Amino acid sequence: MNKPIPLHHPPEREASAWLGKPHHVPSAPQRAVDDIDRLLHALFGRLFYNISPASMAMAFFDWWVHLAISPSRQQELAYEAFNREMRMALYGLNALLSPQHAPPAPVVPLPQDKRFSDPSWERWPFNLIYQSFLLNQQWWHRASSGLRGVSPHHEDVVTFTLRQWLDTVAPSNFVATNPVVLQKTMQTGGANLVSGAAALWSDLMRNASGARPPASEHFRVGENVAITPGKVVLRNRLMELIQYSPATQETHAVPLLIVPAWIMKYYILDLSPENSLVRYLVDAGYTVFMISWKNPDAGDRDLGMEDYRRLGVMSAIHEIQRITGAEKVNAVGYCLGGTLLSIAAAAMAREGDDRLNSISLFASQVDFKEPGELSLFIDDSQVALMESMMWQQGYLDTTQMAGAFHLLRSNDLIWSRLLNQYLLGQPDPQNDLMAWNADATRMPYRMHSEYLRHLFLGNDLAEGRYLVDGKPIALSDIRAPIFSVGTVTDHVAPWRSAFKIHLATDTEVTFLLTSGGHNAGVVSPPGKANRQYQIATRAPQDAYIDPETWLETVPEQPGSWWPAWEAWLGVHSGPMGAPPEMGRALEKAPGRYVMQP
Repeated sequence: MNKPIPLHHPPEREASAWLGKPHHVPSAPQRAVDDIDRLLHALFGRLFYNISPASMAMAFFDWWVHLAISPSRQQELAYEAFNREMRMALYGLNALLSPQHAPPAPVVPLPQDKRFSDPSWERWPFNLIYQSFLLNQQWWHRASSGLRGVSPHHEDVVTFTLRQWLDTVAPSNFVATNPVVLQKTMQTGGANLVSGAAALWSDLMRNASGARPPASEHFRVGENVAITPGKVVLRNRLMELIQYSPATQETHAVPLLIVPAWIMKYYILDLSPENSLVRYLVDAGYTVFMISWKNPDAGDRDLGMEDYRRLGVMSAIHEIQRITGAEKVNAVGYCLGGTLLSIAAAAMAREGDDRLNSISLFASQVDFKEPGELSLFIDDSQVALMESMMWQQGYLDTTQMAGAFHLLRSNDLIWSRLLNQYLLGQPDPQNDLMAWNADATRMPYRMHSEYLRHLFLGNDLAEGRYLVDGKPIALSDIRAPIFSVGTVTDHVAPWRSAFKIHLATDTEVTFLLTSGGHNAGVVSPPGKANRQYQIATRAPQDAYIDPETWLETVPEQPGSWWPAWEAWLGVHSGPMGAPPEMGRALEKAPGRYVMQP
């Protein structure tokens, strides 16, 4: 009898061993049975659009049971529903009989909800239509939140899911109930709907064929984005290291290493020249190095977090020192790159390695207890489903990540596009940030599993359980000064979560809060309108200030945050002198890894 042949598994041991937990090596028959389960779970993942049906069912069951055994809450909701209908009836009658003296609207949209901001929504019957929708939305939010006994995570899932369902039937999404679309249709004789239908068909065909979006045709890597001059000076199986050519006669003595997230391609920090942080730094007299991560495939399935630390951050620091002769290096980490940099810095501090002169973290978290709305997609059931899908293909696909991010910002990324492009017939705006956003990367099976379980589920880094070389590391060991940037509307790394760097470390921390979101808040060159920030420094001996007090007491300053950070960085970058020699060029920047589809 032939032995069952196992499919893909990590070398020698299962995921439990990656986490430093006790493990056993299953027999070949058991592994074959596990393979069948994983294949079935992966199929379920595809059928349910990467959402765990078990996780969703548990959340709604938790909510429904607690609502069913809460008669007082049921009575309260019934009264609110009756009161809602009476308010709407009175409002509608007054708006119909005396529109010039119509009473104030029963519900005011949230500040970030721009769907009903056009004055035409205040005309009858559209005012009645959108007010009825908002009252229904408000009632369902009350029904799904604040119910005694429901798990906070389950409450968030139910509230978020109901909001998504309601948003699909918002009156702004339909021609007959949207006065702006009706007016546009009459003005153009329906041409807006024809051009919108053509745009929808084009997008459907492009998605089906896997073709690049229009923005990617206008902004191409190496042509008009990622064009700051430089050379690839190191390449290994996980990353390329780019050294940028000096643009000034003198440069600061301490070189700068930038560690971007591997969930994205590095050139978000080197977009068009006017939006490029790299060019800004080079023009200010810094010797800049950038990690460009490989876009992994199935052959990289067993690359883990330790590989990213060792082959990424540590290899880059070693090569920078070899090229420049500098004793110390300033380092910047963006998003997950900041988390990885923090892990590397803590491991170095534990070993007495003081080569990091300063650390800057852009929209990065080290404490994942409150990671924001992204946690809606991360619990044990959801992670197990994702692991099964990654196990089958060897990586997390770009579409799997994009779907979650689109849902988190559905009004901006889904419904506003439906309205503007498909109903109003307006052309889709093209810019370099949109082109970069469509150029996503994959993530290896092992690394992403470790990342989710170690950090999101276990919060091991913040709580002193994260292992490097078999020993726990502590962020409190870091002594290099830290500059941390949070963005006001960040849905990936909420600024209050990033603010916890004050609690995790015992070094000087300068925290800056800037307007904008996770990407647009970081890409904030001088000269852009409607930008502001707050900044304050806390020494180790200073008393802790909670984020709400910090927000209220730290003065707001207008403009881009880049000059404020560059001034801080300049203090920690040593005197000016002749630029160091360039390393041996393997090829010109932007290199080959960033070109991988």
